Amino acid sequence: MPEGNINIEVAEHLREHGEHAGESGPSRRRIEIIEILEAVLLAIVALATAVSGYQAARWDGESSRAYATSSRLRVEAEQASLTSNQYLAYNAGNVTAWLQAATSGNAELADILANRFTEEYKPAFEAWLKTDPLTNPDAPAGPGEMPQFFDPRAEEAAVMAKEAHAAFEEGVTSRETGEHYVRLTVILAAVLFLIAIGQRFTIRRVRYAVNIVAGVFLVYCIMLIATYPHA
Repeated sequence: MPEGNINIEVAEHLREHGEHAGESGPSRRRIEIIEILEAVLLAIVALATAVSGYQAARWDGESSRAYATSSRLRVEAEQASLTSNQYLAYNAGNVTAWLQAATSGNAELADILANRFTEEYKPAFEAWLKTDPLTNPDAPAGPGEMPQFFDPRAEEAAVMAKEAHAAFEEGVTSRETGEHYVRLTVILAAVLFLIAIGQRFTIRRVRYAVNIVAGVFLVYCIMLIATYPHA
């Protein structure tokens, strides 16, 4: 190879080395600062993503638990309501039999039937008798129409039905909260992508712009994590 060409290559190499050496001054320090900031952003993104994912999983579990509780309470409410209807049908049939015995003059059978009502139905029946239902046309239609009548099983069924509805609404709220955290996790993934893309740019202004956008999204996500309910 001619000596002139060798000298040209050596000079070119020294020039490039000089340019790199020049970057070791303020420019190099700025690049190092950017890299440090990117590392900090990546660390914060990792922590925020972990928190968001954890909360999404927890709220999903809370939602499933609330739905299961709602289903159990609804089944128990239906069972209590069915039992209440069975007792009500029994007492109603007993009233019909008592009326037949009383109107036919069978006082002994009427007394036996009067003692066969359930504990909670008997006070209403006794109060109904005081209205003289056999001769008084203004008397209530039956003991079930009396204010003394109280069905604890029907009351229990109503309470459990309300609790089941409340548990279902709680499950819906928990599911929505979990979905909020899932969306945050997606945004944080986009922030991570932006930071990774920004590291590929050699133009500092572009790199600054990408990191600023990523930082804005990161601050937004952190604010939402702080304001969302935590499981």
